[in-house]
Amino acid sequence: MFADRIEHKWIEAFAEVLAKCAVKPGEAVAILSETQSRALNVHLAELALLQLGARPFHLVVPTGRNPYPVPVRSTGASEAIGGLEPVVGALAASGLVVDLTVQGLMHARETAAILKGGARILSISNEHPEALERMRPDEALAAKAKAATRMLRGARRMSVRSEAGTALEIDMAGATTVGVWGWTDRAGTLAHWPGGLVVSFPAAGTVNGTLVLDTGDINLTFKRYLAAPIRLTIERDYVTAIEGSGPDAEMMRQSFAAWGDREAYAVSHVGFGMNPAARYEALSMYGQRDTNGTELRAVSGNFLFSTGANEFAGRYTPGHFDIPVMGTDILVDGTPVVVKGALQDVFG
Repeated sequence: MFADRIEHKWIEAFAEVLAKCAVKPGEAVAILSETQSRALNVHLAELALLQLGARPFHLVVPTGRNPYPVPVRSTGASEAIGGLEPVVGALAASGLVVDLTVQGLMHARETAAILKGGARILSISNEHPEALERMRPDEALAAKAKAATRMLRGARRMSVRSEAGTALEIDMAGATTVGVWGWTDRAGTLAHWPGGLVVSFPAAGTVNGTLVLDTGDINLTFKRYLAAPIRLTIERDYVTAIEGSGPDAEMMRQSFAAWGDREAYAVSHVGFGMNPAARYEALSMYGQRDTNGTELRAVSGNFLFSTGANEFAGRYTPGHFDIPVMGTDILVDGTPVVVKGALQDVFG
């Protein structure tokens, strides 16, 4: 669909977002990639940083073998660094890390040490730059995401309902909430581009109820719009039943089971998309090689439900599902923030 060549407009898009990350002339910036990274984005990051006057350098690690029984997709938990201390040290000593690993550093085991060293991390999702260009963040989106983050950090309960049968309750006490608007300019923080969502990582044992994934909802691990409903029963964070017929439900059951890991069934995070530029139909516009689906996570008003790694609850696993659920009602301490899939005007 696309010619993978350097385009000036894409350098400009990268430079615009990196400038929001407070890149200064002369600043040492690490570009972290692996041998299976999208080379076009690695080159665009370098050229954009040079345009801003930074001093970029490359850390390239070999993409390792997949030791798991199923393909690893869209986890946000890159294993590319593999615990290599010299790599962690170099990243922690950098002012900014531009993360272009295939899976991203959001849930990686090494991320806490990198941030503790004072670096800030911008994870650029493994998307074609055509999508990144469309999803450049802005100040209005940042203001709304920050307001939603403040609300969820002070919340006691999140309730999710839908006409399809969803009835999910999340105790927000002890949850860790992260707002992502597409850039970071503070030391010790991580953001990803595209952005425009707020997610909470619940404390252990705090998510219970039923989540119905309806026709047209999206399994981003499989990069599919669901053709038939799937009913998930969730007890104390763990998916304990997967009901449904057809290939979507069967693939989900088989993928969960293949990990041989109870933690793959656990809740990673819950939240909602806030980006009016993100398009629900975008997944149908790209070949699977060209998209990582981050745009779908940010679609305004979707309930973003994720299973897998939740480092705040002490759970690490490469098994992962990100599922934007459309058409729900989301209430935070009784205040409707999403009604029938439409984000409400409560965040300014």
